[in-house]
Amino acid sequence: MAASSKIDPATRTYRTVNPATGELVREFPTASEAEAQAMLARAHAAYLEWREVSLAERIRMFRRYADIVEANLDELARLTTLEMGKPLAQSVGEGGLVPQMYRYLADHAESLLQDEELTIEGFSRVILRREPVGVVLGIEPWNAPLFQASRATAPNLILGNTVLLKPSELCAGSTLLFDELFRQAGFPADVYQTVLISTAQASTYIADPRVRAVTLTGSDRAGAAVAEQTGRNIKPVVLELGGSDAFVVLDSADVAKAAGIASFCRIIIGGQACALPKRIIVTERVADEFISTFTAAFINQTMGDPFDPATTLGPLSSQTAVDLLQSQLDDAVSKGATVLAAGGRVDGLGSFFKPAVITGVTPKMRLYTEEAFGPLAVIYRVPDADAAVKLANDNPYGLGGAVFGEDLVEAQRVASQLDTGGVGVNAFLGAPVEMPFGGTKRSGFGRELGRAGIDAFANLKAYGIG
Repeated sequence: MAASSKIDPATRTYRTVNPATGELVREFPTASEAEAQAMLARAHAAYLEWREVSLAERIRMFRRYADIVEANLDELARLTTLEMGKPLAQSVGEGGLVPQMYRYLADHAESLLQDEELTIEGFSRVILRREPVGVVLGIEPWNAPLFQASRATAPNLILGNTVLLKPSELCAGSTLLFDELFRQAGFPADVYQTVLISTAQASTYIADPRVRAVTLTGSDRAGAAVAEQTGRNIKPVVLELGGSDAFVVLDSADVAKAAGIASFCRIIIGGQACALPKRIIVTERVADEFISTFTAAFINQTMGDPFDPATTLGPLSSQTAVDLLQSQLDDAVSKGATVLAAGGRVDGLGSFFKPAVITGVTPKMRLYTEEAFGPLAVIYRVPDADAAVKLANDNPYGLGGAVFGEDLVEAQRVASQLDTGGVGVNAFLGAPVEMPFGGTKRSGFGRELGRAGIDAFANLKAYGIG
């Protein structure tokens, strides 16, 4: 049975299938029109009360919620692995980021939300204050459902907004557990709701004046559709979309370190994350050493049951994901790419893809511009740092990147020239909760996390006192 998860238009359900076995896990009913409208009405009513709750009380609830998430981490991780297939240890690691995020906001909310004083002639006092706006709709993906849902929710709740969270059709179970945990933490009813709605119902929400802002993490195709709808309704939106991040290795790099980090980042979550490096660009002087070290580590995976502690690579999210990645690989090979490590679709039950490494990708191949969402490593050899920068920027995406070089002057120069929302120098940056996260070009616009993640959904209201 082919593994897949989608909304079934005939039965109007979210269907989650275990990608490791192809077996149906559970069906969740999609909200009726009346149910969807009732959830929105409750979210709006909750906002009118939640915005009046003191910051001190919100902080108390945030700390309590972090403790409760930790107490339920095993179940959250189990559901995530069951629904999307990543090794259990990685689901535990993802889940651990949730209490970290809530504690960070609890610790820093007073400073993040502090009024700013401005000096303007003619006024005795001018204040810039961050105020909530209302209901925020979050549309989130399957690859890191716990972290992504929390990234959309936590900044809004600390600000005083309420949240309607639409999860991926693959991961409804893990996300729905958050509703119960918020109740246990003492949050008022309906300040957070997981909403199992259709795409059409999401569009109805976006058009409704009670929904004041939208955040989406997903494909650039989904982002374009949501941006069009929010633009038509004149509403703020944050889009965190695809990424094909460059991992640049310069002449002066510590090759062993660079290869180790690159192989780890390319394989975690099965390579299925927008912020992971997908194009490895290596200068000619260190290319042979890097390729040898990287390939040995990258293909040395134990593929299988994601609940087995020995497994380092689980299935991809669905058979559709496998088929897409295989078609990209086949296209490149048929047009002359060099295979350094054979891999690809694995026959049998489950949606498995054996790690593959190729080089010699050219602009005529799909992988030159398309995002490779899975354990397929593409390595480019370039003559020098300037060529690396040119190649890195010759891509429609601009989410993140990494530059490795012990010559820090050169490494930082290269990093400054990358057209991205973030970049790590001799490190993988990722998405720390303290920093704004987002991209450029087709990777979207707006920022989540840090103060910018609050400001994106705040009314930055100015008060002028004469």
